[in-house]
Amino acid sequence: MGTPLPTQTDVLIIGSGIGGATLAAGLAGSGARVVMLERGEVIPTSAPARDPRAIFQRGHFRPAETWQDGAGRAFSPGTYYIVGGNSKFYGAVLLRYRREDFEARAHAEGDTPGWPFPYETLEPWYGRAETLFRVRGAEGEDPTEPVHSTRYPHPPVPDEPAIAEVRARLRGVGLTPFSLPLAVDIERWLAGGKTPWDAFPDTRSGKLDAETAPLAQALRDPRFRLVTGARVRRLVASPDGRRVAGVEVETAEGLQRLSAGTIVLAAGAVNSAALLLASEIGNQSGAVGRYFMNHNCTAMLAVDPRRPNPSVYQKTLGINDFYLSDGRGGPPLGNIQLLGKISGAILKASLPWVPERALGMLARHSVDWYAMSEDLPRPESRVTLDGASIRLDWRRSNMRAHHGLVRAFRDRLRDAGYPLVLSRLFDQRTPSHQCGTTRMGHDPVNSVVDPFCRSHEVSNLYVVDAGFLTTSAAVNPALTIAAQALRVADHLRSEGIA
Repeated sequence: MGTPLPTQTDVLIIGSGIGGATLAAGLAGSGARVVMLERGEVIPTSAPARDPRAIFQRGHFRPAETWQDGAGRAFSPGTYYIVGGNSKFYGAVLLRYRREDFEARAHAEGDTPGWPFPYETLEPWYGRAETLFRVRGAEGEDPTEPVHSTRYPHPPVPDEPAIAEVRARLRGVGLTPFSLPLAVDIERWLAGGKTPWDAFPDTRSGKLDAETAPLAQALRDPRFRLVTGARVRRLVASPDGRRVAGVEVETAEGLQRLSAGTIVLAAGAVNSAALLLASEIGNQSGAVGRYFMNHNCTAMLAVDPRRPNPSVYQKTLGINDFYLSDGRGGPPLGNIQLLGKISGAILKASLPWVPERALGMLARHSVDWYAMSEDLPRPESRVTLDGASIRLDWRRSNMRAHHGLVRAFRDRLRDAGYPLVLSRLFDQRTPSHQCGTTRMGHDPVNSVVDPFCRSHEVSNLYVVDAGFLTTSAAVNPALTIAAQALRVADHLRSEGIA
C-alpha cells in the first residue's frame, strides 16, 4: 500500500502510466500538493518476471478483468493495473512522431486531421522527455526523422552480432535501417537475466518506464504522494457542471471522497473515457469515447535455416522506408521494428497445439519483426459502457495500407535471403497503443480537450494519457504522451495552478 488517502489536495492525478507519471515529474518542485491515485500496486521482484512461460502462456501478470467487444463478446483486454501502468511491459521504444504526423494526411482508406499545433510546438518537450527517460539513440540514421534541437542523452543500444548482420543485409536490398531510440540501461537489464525486455515486466532492473523514470523523480518531492490500491469510481460534478467538485475513491477502507483544485485523468485511453462516461461529465459534445484508435500490427518471423539467431534482446533496429509513402509515391504504409527475441516458449502461447521443442527450433533461426500501421480516427470506433462493463467497439481502418506494408517488407526480407516469412495479425487482446478517446482540438464540437489537454467543458479537468492523441501515427506513442505531459505541466505552472 502507498500513503493513506488524504481528503484534499491541489492537484490530483488518476493513473501512474506514462502521462500521469511524467506530469507529476513536471510538477515536482512547484510547491503544489500533488496526489496520484493508482488502483494497482508495485509489481514485485519475482521469478515470473523473467519467465516467458509464466508471462505468455500462463498470463501471470494479466488482470482478471474482462471487457466486451462491439458484438458483446467478452475478452481479456491485456491492460495492466500496476504502478507504471502498461509501460512496465512496453518495448521501451521512444520515437518522436514525425513532422508530417502533425499535419493532415491522405491515407489509402481516408484522411487524418491535423493536430491543433505543429511538430515545432512540441519539439522542445520531446528533448526534455528524452532526457527524463535517458534515451539511447542516434540522430541522422533515419531520413524521416524530424529536426532535433537536442542530442540523445546516450549512444544507441548496440546491435548483437546476428542483428548487425541483419542490418547489413537489409541495407544490401535498399532499405535504411536505423537504431531504435530505447529507454533501456542495457547493462543493468542483462545483469538481471538474459532475456528480452520487450513484453517482459520491469522490476526496476534497467528499463526506464513510467515508474523508474518520471515517477521516481516525482517521489523525491516531499509534497507528492502516491496512493496505491485506490480505484476511482466516479468524478462528482459541481452543481453547474463546470468543475469537478470531488472524486469518489474505493480503497481497502471503503469508499472515500477526495477533492482537488485540479483533476488530471491519466488512467489510459479506454479507462479515462469510461470514467467520464460513468460520471456523466464533460461530454456535451458526445465525443468522449469516440475516435478510438489502436495500431494495426502484425508479427513477422523471417526464417533463414542456414543462419541461427542467438540474440538475447534483438530489439535495436527500425525501418521507416515505407513511413511517408509506399515507396512508389503512394500513400504511407507504416513503421517496421524488431520485436524482442521470440522463443519457443513465447510462440507456444499463440500455437498451443504445436510442440514447444519444434517452436524453439523455428525461433532459433528467426529474426522477429513488428509491422505497425496507422489506425484512422473514426467516430464510430468507440468506448461505451454496458452497465458497469466496458464495451470496446474497435472498427479497424486503413487495413489496405497495413497489408501493403506486410507485403512490401516480406518481399524485401526474401530479397535479403530469408526464404520463409511467417506473419500473424494482432487482435484486440493485444493492446497496441490504444488512443484517441478524449481527443485534443480547438473545436468543442468534435474534441474533448483543448491543446493543453484541459476539458472544453470542465474548467479544472485535464486528460494527459493517450486519449488526447488526435491521430495514432504509426510509431509508438509513449514519447509523444510524455512530451505533451511535460508541456501541460509547464502550462499549469504558468497559470499558477501548480
